[in-house]
Formats: sequence, C-alpha cells, structure tokens
Amino acid sequence: MLNIDELKFDEKGLIPAVVVDSITKKVLTVAYMNKESLRVSMEKGLTCFWSRSRQELWLKGETSGNYQHIVSITADCDNDALVVVVEKDGPACHLGTDSCFTKPLYQSGDLHEFSLQGLYDLLVGRNEQRPAGSYTTYLFEKGIDKILKKVGEECTEVIIAGKADDKAETIYELADLAYHAMVLMVQMGISVEDVHRELASRHIIDHKVKQEKMTK
Repeated sequence: MLNIDELKFDEKGLIPAVVVDSITKKVLTVAYMNKESLRVSMEKGLTCFWSRSRQELWLKGETSGNYQHIVSITADCDNDALVVVVEKDGPACHLGTDSCFTKPLYQSGDLHEFSLQGLYDLLVGRNEQRPAGSYTTYLFEKGIDKILKKVGEECTEVIIAGKADDKAETIYELADLAYHAMVLMVQMGISVEDVHRELASRHIIDHKVKQEKMTK
C-alpha cells in the first residue's frame, strides 16, 4: 500500500484528484488535494479537497449534503495524480448536474460509448416520451404482464443456447435478456444502483463465508 509521503505534490503542495462514480464509472469531477485534505479524506472516508479559490479545506457535501463516500484512492504510475472512486449522495457539480462534465466537444462518427447506466437512461426516456414505432414503447404500453412474458422467453432462449454450447448465440440471447430485464427495472422503478448495491452486498457476504471456511 502506497504511503502519502511517496506522492508527488506540485510546487503549491497540491495533487489532482479525478473523482469517478463507482457504479456508472462516469468521471464526476476533477479537484485538488493537499496532504491535509487527503488525510481528512482517508480518515473520514469522504472526499475532502483544497479549494484554490477560497484557500481552505473543502469537505464535499458539508453544506449541500451531497457527500461522496470513498471506495478507493489510487495513484498513477508517477505518483502525481489520483483517481478517487466514490459512492455519491447527490449531484457532483455545484450546478446540480450528476457530473461536472456535460459539454460535448467531439464525438466519433464510428465509435460509440456504451454503459448499462446509459442504456437504462435511454429506456427511462422511452418510457416517459413513448415515441411511436419504438419496440420499447410497445413493451411499456402493454405493461408488466407483457414485459414479464418477454423476460421469461429470453431466459428460455439463453438456456437453449447454453445447452447447445453455442457461445455466439448465448451472447446474443444474454443481450436480449439483459435488455428486457432492464425494461422490467424501469417499469418497477428499480435503478442500476439498486442492483449494483445488492450484488456488492452478496460479494461481501461471499467473501466472509470463504474466510470462515478457511479458518475452520
């Protein structure tokens, strides 16, 4: 484990910290820490930065309530920059947006960014706007029974493809199942974060069970 004293702070005693959402992996903000704010961050488990404009420590969320609970802090290969992975209580930006990075500058015409959260947000939009001709709109308009039927059908298709040991077909059917499962999530008001937290809690339990077995 790296020691704070091994980090390379700049001439002003600062080191940049890139804050990343633990669930979406989205970059939330870039701020600066000094040794004191980094120690506070590690002691409290909450992000604490050095405000260059106010020249003082700044505990994120102290006034807004939008705390950032630290999952991990990792230094780069040169020890002069940090990535801080967090679980956030609210918007990261002072403007009230989820992330400070909201202004597109360039987008490839061939490459496209994808994430489960992005797909979920798209499905939420389909549910709210109900554009004509959309298959997703069709599912939401038919309601929970139709959605559940499709989830069941896709589960069966996954089983059939897996039993046939057809990797490509299994991948295809798993993608279909994931899509329909997320439609169900939107229908029921279940977020990606809800599922993430449940999986994370199971990982912790599983880890503890393994440790107990090893000590017996």
